[in-house]
Amino acid sequence: MKKRYLTLAVAATAFGASGAYAQSSVQLYGLMDLSVPTYQTHADANGNHVIGMGIGGEPWFSGSRWGMKGAEDIGGGTKIIFRLESEFVVANGQMEDPGQLFDRDAWVGVENDTFGKITAGFQNTIARDAAAIYGDPYGSARLTTEEGGWTNANNFKQMIFYAASATGTRYENGVAWKKLFSNGIFASAGYAFGNSTSFGSNANYQVALGYNGGPFNVSGFYSHVNREGNTNQSFSVGGNYTFGILRANAGYFRYLGNQGALGQRQDNAWTVSLKLSPKGPLDYQLGYQQMRVKNAAYNVDGNIPNANIGAFDPTSGLHNGYKETLYWSAFYHLSKRTEVYLAGDYMRLHGGYTVGTTFGATNQLELTTGVRTRF
Repeated sequence: MKKRYLTLAVAATAFGASGAYAQSSVQLYGLMDLSVPTYQTHADANGNHVIGMGIGGEPWFSGSRWGMKGAEDIGGGTKIIFRLESEFVVANGQMEDPGQLFDRDAWVGVENDTFGKITAGFQNTIARDAAAIYGDPYGSARLTTEEGGWTNANNFKQMIFYAASATGTRYENGVAWKKLFSNGIFASAGYAFGNSTSFGSNANYQVALGYNGGPFNVSGFYSHVNREGNTNQSFSVGGNYTFGILRANAGYFRYLGNQGALGQRQDNAWTVSLKLSPKGPLDYQLGYQQMRVKNAAYNVDGNIPNANIGAFDPTSGLHNGYKETLYWSAFYHLSKRTEVYLAGDYMRLHGGYTVGTTFGATNQLELTTGVRTRF
């Protein structure tokens, strides 16, 4: 009896109304990241450290995920595309967001070389994708119409929330357009519906513009978020430059958050980082970032909430301060799909800047080793 096997990619042809055959494909893919062991100081109210698997159970760099993506060529250079993607935790086998099966992507769209790519559903904010080329040194150096990502669970990820929507760093009920022109110019726009009888309530819009210039690439975005009756605005600009085996990244973020009767929160944040990629299986990363807040209200736990999505306590006073983080890493690539890594970061808090993960301490050290593989 002949055995049948499930393949990761399936291609098919279908007879269209025009009499031509259309090419279609569906691909199953995934990534697994496991950080072990990890070490974190000031991990409880008594100032003790913890040694475990992942930082708070989360891998250091990439959320482990599996997904399906597909495309159907309907003729005239136009494709119908879709993606479904779900995140899970390797350390315990649980869903990253219980009750939400596709918590990374669930969208359908259309793509054409002339008008670009339009997608609708649950997806990355376009501000997040535009800022990825300078937000940290781990992603692509060039702007593309594909979704980008930042590093996962550590003390330098929080800057990503300046690029967030009213529902996080992904749109719910979102529509996005992206276009990469032949001259290197990149343009994008996104809108997320609030699904409310009051048009614009809990909705947001963003625009982004960039340029792929070969060794240098630049981008910027503007974001306008309505959340629970308050309006937040973010501006950002940055880029990268590659000098042979060295890539340098830098970016600036400005955030204006409405806090009702408490007035406006004003943040200034910036990041710089380097990636060294010599010949051979090793590469190295080093980065520093600083997030400054002015007139920021605490949340109910007495900490500075993340930009855009963090709920503030209307009875809180206003606080000034800043958080700075130095981070570093080294990768050894075993193959094109698999690598092992060594990484760490050191965070310091100043003035009225407090975060819940330090339990009142003003500094925290995180160290880890790990493995990441793709299929």
